[in-house]
Amino acid sequence: MAVVSDSMIEKLASARKSLKSSLEKSKALGLALEKSGPRLEEINQRLPTLEAAVRPIRAQKEALVAVGGHINRAVSPAAAVLNVFDAVHGLEKSLLSDPRNDLPGYLSVLKRLEEALKFLGDNCGLAIQWLEDIVEYLEDNLVADDRYVSNLKKSLKNLRDLQNDGERARLDGGLLEAALDKLECEFRLLLTENSVPLPMSSPSALGEQPCIAPSPLPVTVIQKLQAIIGRLTANKRLEKCISIYVEVRSSNVRASLQALDLDYLEISISEFNDVQSIEGYIAQWGKHLEFAVKHLFEAEYKLCNDVYERIGLDVWMGCFAKIAAQAGILAFLQFGKTVTESKKDPIKLLKLLDIFASLNKLRLDFNRLFGGAACIEIQNLTRDLIKRVIEGAAEIFWELLVQVELQRQTTPPSDGSVPRLVSFLTDYCNRLLGDSYKPILTQVLVIHRNWKHEKFQERLLVDAILKITKAIEHNLETWSKGYEDVTLSNFFLMNNHWHLHKHLKGTKLGDLLGDSWLKEHDQSKDYYAAIFLKDSWGKLPSLLSREGLMLFSGGRATARELVKKRLKSFNEAFDDMYKKQSNWVVSEKDLREKTCQLIVQAVVPVYRSYMQNYGPLVEQDPSASKYAKYTVQTLEKMLASLFQPKPGKYASFNGRQPSGKFSNGLPDQYHSSPRG
Repeated sequence: MAVVSDSMIEKLASARKSLKSSLEKSKALGLALEKSGPRLEEINQRLPTLEAAVRPIRAQKEALVAVGGHINRAVSPAAAVLNVFDAVHGLEKSLLSDPRNDLPGYLSVLKRLEEALKFLGDNCGLAIQWLEDIVEYLEDNLVADDRYVSNLKKSLKNLRDLQNDGERARLDGGLLEAALDKLECEFRLLLTENSVPLPMSSPSALGEQPCIAPSPLPVTVIQKLQAIIGRLTANKRLEKCISIYVEVRSSNVRASLQALDLDYLEISISEFNDVQSIEGYIAQWGKHLEFAVKHLFEAEYKLCNDVYERIGLDVWMGCFAKIAAQAGILAFLQFGKTVTESKKDPIKLLKLLDIFASLNKLRLDFNRLFGGAACIEIQNLTRDLIKRVIEGAAEIFWELLVQVELQRQTTPPSDGSVPRLVSFLTDYCNRLLGDSYKPILTQVLVIHRNWKHEKFQERLLVDAILKITKAIEHNLETWSKGYEDVTLSNFFLMNNHWHLHKHLKGTKLGDLLGDSWLKEHDQSKDYYAAIFLKDSWGKLPSLLSREGLMLFSGGRATARELVKKRLKSFNEAFDDMYKKQSNWVVSEKDLREKTCQLIVQAVVPVYRSYMQNYGPLVEQDPSASKYAKYTVQTLEKMLASLFQPKPGKYASFNGRQPSGKFSNGLPDQYHSSPRG
């Protein structure tokens, strides 16, 4: 085995030591590298930023020199926009407070907000455009990092999208809308607090006062309303403003009208038979309509003008038209239309004339208040109502004569009284000729004839009524011939001739007919009264003949038998005549008393004398009560009580209506009734 030299061992030891040292250095280097990994990663992450930071150094010199000016020009408008935006938020506290505390101050702050938002709206786009330009410059000249430029472009795109939306709420966070809502609430509150229903006076006093002159709202309140309207209008809220105004003011008018009890305006044609059943409502309608127009709608018309005058004529007229329609003018016109649709009869003519008179009285007011284009619905309804009234009234008037003639074929009243047709028409024609109705009827007929391109002369109205009167006379003659009992026929003629004389004397119709006509009927009354008396009660005295009653001519027994026989005949004739005529009626008190007096004068004196002279002959007879049936006082009382109107059953004329134009018979309130 070879011997290892010392030098070999030393080399090995040296190699071992060197290897060990190398391992330790490798180990230390490994640890150092392990610790350097995160730092390298951090450096790697910072490299893009460092690259972007040093990029301008690599950009062209001209681009680096120009970029400063571009940035300054872009940032300046953007900074101004941001300053205004900050100022907007500074107004928030004032605008979220109650406007009532300081309305002028509130409106001033609101206007500043509007101006600020307008500035933002006008300049945001410009600022964005400048910023977009500088970003584009940076991108084109490689002055900025791509990612940085990309982030800028993304932010600017979001701003551009918001600006294109046009929603200012995105600029002020909804502050303007909140402030405008508060103004609308204040507008409503001002109106509500100062809108008080008009106090109602007694119904009889309606329409007696002139139209209201002062505004129903204080001047200071109107000025506040105008200021609020100005700001709401500037922010496109005029329609909402008008809606609130119409709601509050129309409600106030309705509250004023409620005190008048206008439920009748809602009545339908199916709820009444004829105009007589709603005659009272028609009379109220005219007064209520006049009050509503001259006091309530006149005041609203003036107030609309005062409040909305600065906005324009069309606006305030449109506002007033809505108030009038919602407050009830349409209901008034509809009620008038309902009356025109009711069943035709003579009383309806008078009511149509009343309606026409009311509308004609308010014609100038209607033209002034409702003459604008905004009131076209009210105009159309009014024109339609007037057309219906005129046509309906003219039709009924010209048919009156025909209807009277058609009644001729009906039967006369069984009690010989004045037919309801006669008593009604004498009064009716006088009303048509009176100062209240003749001018109105003439005007209606003139208009109606003009529509037909025909001329109207006043004599046509007079002639038509005279023809009706002549037709009544003809009817009376015809009816008188319809009685089988001639005495009742004469009684009937006596009744009616006196009625015509009494009720037409001193009247418009009587003046037209003349004194000779009236005198003729007075004489006819006397003539038929005389015939009636002669042919009925005038025959009774002859039954109490004294012939053969001289005691010495045939003895007392013979005289007694003659008296019995003649009293029996008298009693039978009296009972028969009294029974029959006790159902006859003389409505006129003066004629009734005079007729009864003539009968008493014709019968009672003869009966008294007869009983005084010959009554003793039968008074001692066992059957005396059979012949001396009535005392003089009883007989006189019975005769004086004849022809009394029956309670609840007056002379009537219940004839049928062949044409179907009018209702059967005539209005109950025009029945012939006792003349007191």
